[in-house]
Amino acid sequence: MKVLELLDELKDIIDTSAGFPLTGKVLIDAEEVLELVNEIRLELPAEIQQAQWIKDERQRILDEAKKEYDNVLKEARLQAESLIENDDIMLKSKVRADEILRMAEATSRNLKMGTFEYIDGILSNFQDKMEKLNSVYFDEMFGNLQRTFDLVNGTLSTNRNEIKELIYKTQTEKANE
Repeated sequence: MKVLELLDELKDIIDTSAGFPLTGKVLIDAEEVLELVNEIRLELPAEIQQAQWIKDERQRILDEAKKEYDNVLKEARLQAESLIENDDIMLKSKVRADEILRMAEATSRNLKMGTFEYIDGILSNFQDKMEKLNSVYFDEMFGNLQRTFDLVNGTLSTNRNEIKELIYKTQTEKANE
């Protein structure tokens, strides 16, 4: 999957970038990272198209199952009509027609269930991949950003407090003169 490869490449860039001592921050090439982000954006529609294909494939399979059901039902009716020549044959044909109808309905139901299970499996797999992408890359990336902002905020706050102390000391020295 191309998106996962691009995200791995983005992680490698961050992991191999030069760091600032004692800050946990790294220096990255913004142009390179933006290029990767744009490639990821271009790849995401392919994943969405795959989901659309799965939806279309599901509908196609359901349509085929309905056609097969209709054909089996039509065949069962034709057989039943051809057997209605006398009472004995009519009773046997009714029993056989009911049996064929039950078999056709069971076959149709089995085809539908198989189709639903197949599509559910594909959708579940796709959902798992999307959750994995979210938890592995986005949660980590946003967590790193939050920690970076917190560190920058903490450093700024410390620096401001030092400046305020220097201002206070300077004012106190001037007042004492």
